[in-house]
Amino acid sequence: MKLIVFPLLSSMILFMGPMEKPEVNQANKKKELYISSDFTAPGGFTSGIEGPACDKKGNVYLVNYQKQGTIGKVNTKGKSEIFIKLPGESIGNGIRFHSKGFMLIADYTNHNVLRVDMSTKQISVFAHEPKMNQPNDIAIGKNDIIYASDPNWKESTGNIWRIDKNGKVTLLEENMGTTNGIEVGPNEDLLYVNESVQRVVWVYNLSEDGKISNKRKFISFPDFGMDGMRCDVMGNLYITRHGKGTVAMISPEGKLIREIKLKGRKPSNVAFGGKDGKTCFVTLQDRGCIESFRVEFPGRSWELQ
Repeated sequence: MKLIVFPLLSSMILFMGPMEKPEVNQANKKKELYISSDFTAPGGFTSGIEGPACDKKGNVYLVNYQKQGTIGKVNTKGKSEIFIKLPGESIGNGIRFHSKGFMLIADYTNHNVLRVDMSTKQISVFAHEPKMNQPNDIAIGKNDIIYASDPNWKESTGNIWRIDKNGKVTLLEENMGTTNGIEVGPNEDLLYVNESVQRVVWVYNLSEDGKISNKRKFISFPDFGMDGMRCDVMGNLYITRHGKGTVAMISPEGKLIREIKLKGRKPSNVAFGGKDGKTCFVTLQDRGCIESFRVEFPGRSWELQ
């Protein structure tokens, strides 16, 4: 009997071993998604850390690195350095990349959208509008039309502006709540804008030439504030919950899918990047650093580059 039992037992062990590995690996793979960890060391940035944007090489750019008025660059290993110093009294907020490769920065102190040549680091004014309160976050369509939120924090009001490809500035809507995060949907036919103090996200139909219509409530929250927002290619909207220490993931239908817990309490903005566009980088004002987590789908703006 021994000559029969041991070969059968041995073959069973050989057969069962490899079958269990894919299940364990798949479980580990799923566990890695939506879990935030430090990408840069705490305290490396000022409390004004904001406006991240990622290039195709995996670098992350953001405002107010060692001091106000700087643009920091963080490479794929989390090493930070000053990329440029903005001229005069300019201080940046939101950052986006144009289809031609140059960087766009909302300069809220001087009512500008700045343009940066990434090879020469030359800085110029792409658009200027003195009637703006303080251009905050910016979004950009596939057609390179720019949209800017424009809050008045003292009055708890705000506006939305459009900047055409030639730099012409047009007021789209005024007398809103404190407009802050802004984003274009992946099909280029929706514009999302949130009001931080009022805790409401609005969505508009968006035409090819940048006109908005059919304003309706997308989602609202009973507590805590909001700051930056970004869409993935599936139309899920990621919203930073300032004070709550989470990033809310909202479905295209306006339903809360999940909230990703962060180490810090004051996330200011979020951007997609990494080698495949499936890493979310979150700026934390209270920790002065960037946290990151993996997601299922790449970011919409990353796909445009």
